[in-house]
Amino acid sequence: MRKAIISLIFLLSFVAATIAATSGPVLQPSAPDRYTVVPGDTLWGIAVRFLRDPWRWPELWKMNAQQIRNPHRIYPGDTLVLDRSGGQLRMRLEQARVGPRARIEPRDADAIQTISPSVIEPFLSKPMVVSENELNSSPEIVATQEDRVALGPGAVAYVRGVANTQETRWQLFRRGDPLIDPDTKQLLGYIAVYLGEAELRRRGELSTIEITKAVQEVYRGDRLVPTPPDPPIFAYVPHAPQNQVQGRIVSTYGGLWETGPLAIVTLSRGKRDGLEVGHVLALYRDQRSARYADRTEPLFGRQGPSGDDKRIPYYPADLPARGSPLFKSAPPVREEDFAQLPAERYGLLMVFRTFERASFALVMQASRPVSVADIIANP
Repeated sequence: MRKAIISLIFLLSFVAATIAATSGPVLQPSAPDRYTVVPGDTLWGIAVRFLRDPWRWPELWKMNAQQIRNPHRIYPGDTLVLDRSGGQLRMRLEQARVGPRARIEPRDADAIQTISPSVIEPFLSKPMVVSENELNSSPEIVATQEDRVALGPGAVAYVRGVANTQETRWQLFRRGDPLIDPDTKQLLGYIAVYLGEAELRRRGELSTIEITKAVQEVYRGDRLVPTPPDPPIFAYVPHAPQNQVQGRIVSTYGGLWETGPLAIVTLSRGKRDGLEVGHVLALYRDQRSARYADRTEPLFGRQGPSGDDKRIPYYPADLPARGSPLFKSAPPVREEDFAQLPAERYGLLMVFRTFERASFALVMQASRPVSVADIIANP
C-alpha cells in the first residue's frame, strides 16, 4: 500500500510538471484588455506589459514559425485586444482606421520594432565578428593630416585602397580582442571594433576622407568598410529556442568583465548551434566560475577578455578582505561542497545578430551585474 501511494505521488508530480510545461502563457496581474500602440513603443515593452514571460508572446498570438520570423507589422494607432473568452487566451489586432477620402499605406520603417533601434543600431549591419585576416583587404588609413596620432570628428585622413571603388560613405573598424569559448577554448573569431564613420573628399592613389562621426579615437592602420545603403528593419518576434541551447558570455561591448541591462554581449553560440535572431535566453551565474579569487585580481574589470590590456588597474594591490578577522573566523569552504553549488538564474537576453560561431545579444533584464563566462541557456 505504501509503495502504491509513493508511486501515485510520483505520477501526480510528473503530470503536474507536464501540465505546467504545456500550459499557456501567464498574464501580468495588471495586463489590460485593450492597449493602443503609441510612438516609441517596442514589441518587447508591449510583451512585458501583458506577460510575465515576454518570450511567450508568440503563444498568445498563436503564431507558427513562419509568422515569428515574418510577423505582421504593428503600427502606432493600432489596438491590441486581449481575448479572454473561450478556453485559451488570444491576442488580436484592430488596425487604426483611416478616412474614406484618403488611403494611407504605412511604411515598414514606421512599424514598431522589437527593441529600441537606437540601442543596437551600430551592431545591426556592421561586420562585428571577423576572422583573423578578414579586415586586411579593406582600405586602410595610412596617414593623417599634420601627422596627428588620434583623430576625431572633423579630422582628415589619407586612405589607400579606395581608388577603384564607387563608395563615398564608409564605416571605420579596428580588429579587437579574440573571442575564446570558455568551455572549449576554441577561437570563435575576433571582435571588429566600430570606431565611427567617414566620407570621401578626394579619390586617388591616396584618397582623402573626413571623419564625420567617432565613438572612439581613430588611428593609422584602422580599416574602412562601405556603409550599408539602408539600415535593416528590426522587426521580429521574441521567442524561446526550440532546441536545447547552452553556452557562455564571451565578452561585453567595451571590453569590461561586467556590464548590465541594455548592454551588448557576445555569446559563444551562433548559427551552427541553432541560434537565430529573436531568440530569448536566460542568464545564469555559475558559482564555480565566480570565485572570489577571480574578482580580487588587480586587473579585474580592466584587462578585457584577452587578458593583455596594459591599462592602469582598478586596485593598486590585492584586496585585504580574505585577511580580515571575520574571514579567518569562518569555517573553510570545502571544494566538494563548492563544486555542487547550483547555477543561479538572474536575467534575460535577446539575440539580435548571429554569426556562424558567435552571436550578439542585448541584456533585457538583470538583477545583478552580467559577467564574462556567465551561462546562457533556454529560458
